[in-house]
Amino acid sequence: GQASSGYGRFEDMVTGVRLATPRGEWKLGVAPASAAGPDLRHLAVGSEGTLGIITEVALRVRPVPEVRRYEGYVLDGWENGTAAVRELAQRHVLADVTRLSDVDESEVSLALNDGWKTKALRRYLTARGIATPCLLIVGWEGASKREVTRRRQDTVRVLERFGAVRIGAALGESWRRGRFSGPRQRDALLDNGVCVETLETAAYWAELSDLRDAVRAALTATLGRAIVMCHVSHAYETGASLYFTVLTARDETDPIGQWRRAKAAASEAITGLGTITHHHAVGVDHAPYLAAEVGEIGVEVLRAAKKAVDPTGILNPGKLL
Repeated sequence: GQASSGYGRFEDMVTGVRLATPRGEWKLGVAPASAAGPDLRHLAVGSEGTLGIITEVALRVRPVPEVRRYEGYVLDGWENGTAAVRELAQRHVLADVTRLSDVDESEVSLALNDGWKTKALRRYLTARGIATPCLLIVGWEGASKREVTRRRQDTVRVLERFGAVRIGAALGESWRRGRFSGPRQRDALLDNGVCVETLETAAYWAELSDLRDAVRAALTATLGRAIVMCHVSHAYETGASLYFTVLTARDETDPIGQWRRAKAAASEAITGLGTITHHHAVGVDHAPYLAAEVGEIGVEVLRAAKKAVDPTGILNPGKLL
């Protein structure tokens, strides 16, 4: 989830899985590590219900953190911000939550809280030489205050090298408390005639900004007047994921067609620069773009696996393949 920079991706926490398939029960995971061929647990977890019904999952667990500390920072410009996150990742000092908003998403966040405190913040950032503010949320979780303090110091040392301006704990805590309210806000916007959608992808650092620019350009060209916001939600040594939120006036005569055109434009812009999906999965909408990412041989391998466990094709037809 949002704290995967510290805890890892979900599929890496899976130690075992049991599936019910048309050919019988399939159980995977007999040891903490194995060299007995490819790791089929990943195949099962990523199969989107096409290879079997998952009836049991064994996971690695950790103690609930005793201490949490979330803070907000501002960096000047997208390129500078992503360079800072890249440095954090490659020096292995990422916070558990590391979320960098681009200029547009940062501006919307500030505009939604446009009181006297926000006006004072804008003046303060200008005085500190921040011309194009990009908000950064960082959060650390741990077993003790000492552990969290040490990890925070390691992170902040890097951020200071990139001119990060600390806004304080209030911004970080506000984000932490409200981070799951997005779906409710989306529903309210939809009820008021706004087309709202999200999409995500990931790329290596060298292609990250080109990917962001390509998706923004594709959506703007297709939708016309639209707000396209983006943030880095997950960071790795070699790259990061991009999460887009798009808002535009809904086409009341053809809302489904409007969405399909935008989805196709964004997917085509992503193809060749990044992955078609970082964590939302393939399903039906991304299936036409799978071969471009894994190759025709890769698709044939997946079809062969499906045929082996589901010869009549009754499991989740139309998904993934």
